Amino acid sequence: MNVSMAVLCLIWGFNFVIMKLGNGAFPPVLFASLRFLTGAIVLLSVSFMKKIPLPNKSDFKWFVLCGLFQTTYFNIAIQISLNYVSAGLTSVLTYSMPLFLSIMAHKWIPEEQLTVRKTIGIVLGIVGLFIAMDIHLRGNFWAVLLALSSAISWAVANLLFKLKLKHCDSIQFTTWQMTIGAVGLLVYSLSFEHCESHWGFMPTVYILFSGIVASALAFVMWNHILSRSEASKASISLLLVPVVGVISGWIFLHENLKIVTLAGILLVLVGIWFVNSKSNKVESNVMDEAL
Repeated sequence: MNVSMAVLCLIWGFNFVIMKLGNGAFPPVLFASLRFLTGAIVLLSVSFMKKIPLPNKSDFKWFVLCGLFQTTYFNIAIQISLNYVSAGLTSVLTYSMPLFLSIMAHKWIPEEQLTVRKTIGIVLGIVGLFIAMDIHLRGNFWAVLLALSSAISWAVANLLFKLKLKHCDSIQFTTWQMTIGAVGLLVYSLSFEHCESHWGFMPTVYILFSGIVASALAFVMWNHILSRSEASKASISLLLVPVVGVISGWIFLHENLKIVTLAGILLVLVGIWFVNSKSNKVESNVMDEAL
């Protein structure tokens, strides 16, 4: 895992704390829409200053689909799920995305074949997350499926990027998918959320951090990494994000950190090592016939 990936995991992991604080000041989908609108405004400004061209007309439908899958549906599904199942279970199901993306990439990206070793690493990582989050499978089954669908939605957006938009500039792609997705979130919030917002200095800080750092900067970093790496190897490292979130909650929100959590974190690290170890390069692919 390179330095950029480590920094990305730290940003997104710490942002769990910011989102929890932000959701105390705003309705959750409204906070998400303000976050991504802020990120979109920053990226539009950067695009203007760097004279990055508008997307090609032939690519625009893929930008729309990625925006709806990665930003709009992904965030709505998470926020609805959180009302019915635990935050830990929601985060684990959401970050099962590497498994779905790796299977999709195996099917549709010839040079990104899924090996036995990669599969073992991904499964170990997801099991490690279940242990780290001290998950108990309780709650509405439909909400569990909804949280799982957020992972599939995110995986589909990443696959579309790899297949259809890999030639695009990372800032250009991130700018337009985020803008489209943020508008979708705002429409949903204005239509279905009716809670009060509590503006102030700190709520503004939450929006600025999550919008500028955890959205604009972080998604440009992620898309840059994804465009230059195998989908399975890039995405498996994201399993560290909820782990960093748990540790950040322990440090900044004084949440409990159990021994079982540390054991789960160790298993996540082993899973990441399995997927990224050099032996994957020489391992014969025996997954083609199975998949």
